[in-house]
Amino acid sequence: MDANETITPADSSEEMSGGNGELSHSDKMIGVFTEPSRTFSITSKFPPRTKDWVIPVLILFFIAALMRIIAMTNEEVYFEAKKQGIERIEKMVESGTLTQEQGDEAINAIDQQMEFMNGPIGWVITIATSLIFGFIVFIIIVGIYYLLIKFLLKGEGTFSSALVANGLTAYIGVLQMIIAGILTMILGKMMMDTSIASFMGSDKLTITGWFLARIDPISIWSYIVLSIGFAKMFKSESTGKYYGLVFGVWLIGMFILFQLAQAIPFLQNFMQ
Repeated sequence: MDANETITPADSSEEMSGGNGELSHSDKMIGVFTEPSRTFSITSKFPPRTKDWVIPVLILFFIAALMRIIAMTNEEVYFEAKKQGIERIEKMVESGTLTQEQGDEAINAIDQQMEFMNGPIGWVITIATSLIFGFIVFIIIVGIYYLLIKFLLKGEGTFSSALVANGLTAYIGVLQMIIAGILTMILGKMMMDTSIASFMGSDKLTITGWFLARIDPISIWSYIVLSIGFAKMFKSESTGKYYGLVFGVWLIGMFILFQLAQAIPFLQNFMQ
């Protein structure tokens, strides 16, 4: 510590939480919500901790699966989800993506699949697939950010630094999942996020629905915090270029997914 630097009460609490000035995981979790800039600034001064990204990501995808399981026990939500699935298939038949015979088979498969997934074995499968697939997607997304930061922004950090920035920010995603789960039970329809599109029931496979799905206060908040996290973890004096990178990857990535979903029916499940 510099001889001219004043020790504040906050600095003292840091010493207590880690012994050497490092924040505990619980302090980092709280700091992401209350003081993200200071939290990531302190975190960047120490080696990245695996638990700082594994724990929040594990919680995020477990909560996401749990909220879906709980929501599907609600009759109103169950039949609304079934109705939406049937409507998507009917649109695919109308557009010629599926034949009438294929459409009928797909509708029958929805009935069987939803009944199966609404039981104990289905719950286990839902949680397991959410965790496995979620972690794979998480690593891929972090990898994309890392490569862009290293080669485009010339950031000074490691892949583990990127994992920690994304991981700790996932706690905001956990909050979003919980709020979406509560809204699902109150409104009687599946809410996978807190966007205007979800509240209005807009079809996210249309350009209007895609745009409204991006207007999500909690998602925007999380990407702001992620930008700050990247800037601090990669020792940057400027946060602005990280805002541009993070929001650019989010919007361009989601638009590419939107376009692919028009041609690949399987991907439409990720647009809802």
